[in-house]
Amino acid sequence: MKAAYIEKFGGPEVLIVGDLPDPVAGPGQIVVETAAASINGADAKVCAGEYPGQPRFPLSLGRDFSGVVATLGEGVSDLRVGDEVFGVLETGRDGTYVEKLAIGAAIVAKKPATLTHVEAAALALIGLTALCTIENALKLQKGETILIQGGAGGVASFAIQLAKHIGAHVITTASAANAPYLREIGADQVIDYNSTDFTKAVSDCDAVFDTVGGDVAMRSFSVLKPGGRAAFIASGAQAPKPDRGDVTALRPAVPRTRAHLERIVELHRIGAVRVPPITEFSLAQAADALRVSAGRHLKGKLVLKLR
Repeated sequence: MKAAYIEKFGGPEVLIVGDLPDPVAGPGQIVVETAAASINGADAKVCAGEYPGQPRFPLSLGRDFSGVVATLGEGVSDLRVGDEVFGVLETGRDGTYVEKLAIGAAIVAKKPATLTHVEAAALALIGLTALCTIENALKLQKGETILIQGGAGGVASFAIQLAKHIGAHVITTASAANAPYLREIGADQVIDYNSTDFTKAVSDCDAVFDTVGGDVAMRSFSVLKPGGRAAFIASGAQAPKPDRGDVTALRPAVPRTRAHLERIVELHRIGAVRVPPITEFSLAQAADALRVSAGRHLKGKLVLKLR
């Protein structure tokens, strides 16, 4: 099968498009013919070797996908060959920039006809991450105020819509160019990070969701009210330690479950969340897509269309 993979760590230029062996479905697994694979911020970090552990090369990148079931492994009874499914690879696994992939059947969900494969792939990991952060970790409630850092990105834009659906007052940071889009999807206030220090513009937040990292993460503690909580997904495996004792720092767990994927589908069905702006690339353009992603200043999602 054709795949985009690395044989050494480095920048996007080390990504190779070539042939890898077809996967085989083990017990409880399915093989999916990949129609689309999403690019996520983690992919460039995997490529650069920024995660602990030593992977086996060749290593394909990518974590979420949409496609068609091609093979059923032993014990799989709730899916059929030909079913359209989408999902996110098991925690710790990478490898969706491929024409075929094997995955546990229990953690994929059926793709509805209302979403294309490209759209389903775009929503999978960002939706899963936003749901686990907003609902499970922060436990955001109606009437609360939340600051979502880096609003134009995939996870943050989903989180804005989810927070608004819950009934929260939503503040976000972004460039001025992205402000109209973010207001359209539910942000009550958009702070231009190029011209305004968010710590001077915001205070007494119940919650913060930081998708940016770096000094933005540490400065986010200052806008919380006493008893507030902040969740971080761009500061490594552990949340940064607060510089004050009356707030809580959280690093959300993002388990792979069918129930979460089905909730994404339902939120889209009722109009609570929309598909983000998508830029499509071919598998042959995977390095170009990774280069754009690594730049971090983008609106919406990048998706590889394989079929």
